[in-house]
Amino acid sequence: MMTNVEHIGIAVKSLAVSNALFTKLLGEKPYKSEAVESEGVTTSFFRVNQTKIELLEATRPDSPIAKFLEKKGEGIHHLAFEVADIYAEIERLKAEGFTPLNEVPKRGADNKLVCFLHPKETNGVLVELCQEIGPS
Repeated sequence: MMTNVEHIGIAVKSLAVSNALFTKLLGEKPYKSEAVESEGVTTSFFRVNQTKIELLEATRPDSPIAKFLEKKGEGIHHLAFEVADIYAEIERLKAEGFTPLNEVPKRGADNKLVCFLHPKETNGVLVELCQEIGPS
């Protein structure tokens, strides 16, 4: 089951500009920045109590974030929920009629395994499932 809103993902054109904006807005600098080559993005993370804000900047024109920005412009891209067992949660949600965009979780930012659900089945909201990757 979903245990927590893990983060809110926001697509941005420029991390430099958006990091400055969110630093002013939240009164804190991002605590982390990371490239996720497989998704063609660079991210930065802010923390607001227990919830994180993830800013996502495209690093190549064919990335999902670049396509999102082209269609919709800057704004909320996804809502991520923490789960205890991502494999079990994917199976539970499939049984409930949801379609995962990736059947097998993949490595995402912030040391997480991730899986996205098709937004056509979640009122137009891209939903991400996240599970912390344990120590190796």
